[in-house]
Amino acid sequence: MPPEATILAFDTSAAHCAAALLVRGQIVDARVETMARGQAERLMPLLSALLDRQGLDWSALDAIGVGIGPGNFTGIRIAVAAARGLALARGIPAIGVSAFESIRPPAMACLAVVPAPRGMICVQEFTAQSALPPVVMPESELDRTDLPILRHDRVSPQEIAAQIARLAAERAHETAPRPAPLYLRPADAAPARDVAPPLLP
Repeated sequence: MPPEATILAFDTSAAHCAAALLVRGQIVDARVETMARGQAERLMPLLSALLDRQGLDWSALDAIGVGIGPGNFTGIRIAVAAARGLALARGIPAIGVSAFESIRPPAMACLAVVPAPRGMICVQEFTAQSALPPVVMPESELDRTDLPILRHDRVSPQEIAAQIARLAAERAHETAPRPAPLYLRPADAAPARDVAPPLLP
């Protein structure tokens, strides 16, 4: 990816729509709208407004960066689907960045933590040069470490989107599969209580 590349990045893995625009290696704008639901309706207008403020249109983009979770199941699907669609329409790469990567400073050995329901957390351990597979564990077990602990819910959504843009710029020249949601636990949803209607012969 050339140093003058333009990267649009976004994340809807939590209760927000967050987006950042990177131009020539610099974050020129980052915005967030806080919401518990409605990301599907607000994401594209937010991205369009971000480009408009810089006098750019969709044709200016060289790559898309997207947060792939873990996090809110519906929010992750919204962002990944949007990233795939934009990349396909523009003929540019879409690069997925995990929630763990989006809060980790470069080459830092640490534990990156993403909150999960019912006292659980999603955790990935990073060394200076590599990473262990992420796991789900009780939050009460997190104290048993000497590594710095970085929590996703204590980083601003704007900075998360900005970091996704930076990492997407670094990886845009690599051959990688299309972004896909990173799910570490089953969906937190109860089965429908309504009785299915009988099938007519």
